[in-house]
Amino acid sequence: MRSIWKWIGLASVAGVVAGGVLVARDQRRRNSYTPDDIRARLHQRLAEAEKG
Repeated sequence: MRSIWKWIGLASVAGVVAGGVLVARDQRRRNSYTPDDIRARLHQRLAEAEKG
């Protein structure tokens, strides 16, 4: 029975680590845009939304 809990704990830790990696990658990608890039993308999305 103890072995099952050990594997569940290890799987939980692996899940938390994987989630942290995804959050860090997303944050890095968001930080790579300049304010001008973000503004241009928003204007482009607005123009596309108004068309269709």
